[in-house]
Amino acid sequence: MELIKTYFNTITDEQLELLQQYAELLKDWNAKINLISRKNEDAIVEQHILHSLAIFKFIQFKQGATIIDLGTGGGLPGVPLAIVQPQVQFHLVDSIAKKVMVVQDVIDQLALPNCTAEQCRVEKHKAKYDFVVTRAVANTQQLVNWTKHLFKKENNHNIPNGIIALKGGDLTEELAQVNRKSEVTPLSNYFKEHFFETKKIVYVKA
Repeated sequence: MELIKTYFNTITDEQLELLQQYAELLKDWNAKINLISRKNEDAIVEQHILHSLAIFKFIQFKQGATIIDLGTGGGLPGVPLAIVQPQVQFHLVDSIAKKVMVVQDVIDQLALPNCTAEQCRVEKHKAKYDFVVTRAVANTQQLVNWTKHLFKKENNHNIPNGIIALKGGDLTEELAQVNRKSEVTPLSNYFKEHFFETKKIVYVKA
């Protein structure tokens, strides 16, 4: 967790302990259900937890905000974000039942009161949120199509409600197809590790 402490001096020791426990749970579950690439299990903290916390660098959600994590898999980026922002409500959804089972177990074992999990297809989800967060689930226009009905009308943050997606590689062609205002933030702005050189946050206004 020293890597996390390097970049986030506001995260408490209790939160660091929860992040450590989460890393261990993710590794244990990954042996049974394929959640992340097994070849980089040893890099869980850098390539999964710190990567998720890039969103915490990009925006710190206000107290009472509601966030949906689309295609959460093993709880990324939702669980790390819920740990460091206990005043924010996170709803983690995935269409695959066994992944939601894992996430529910993680939520229960870490006792995260601000975190819920549900198996669903997001296109049919009814609740409203401030932001959608997601990690390498689909191309950006597809995300827009899936989530356009999910946003609250009122904006309470420094940026309007919208999608915050963790992505990688050259996004020029992909973003040219998007019919909404978008902006890209390289994660190398936040983190110096080689892994982040090609990683980005894509924000799309709702």
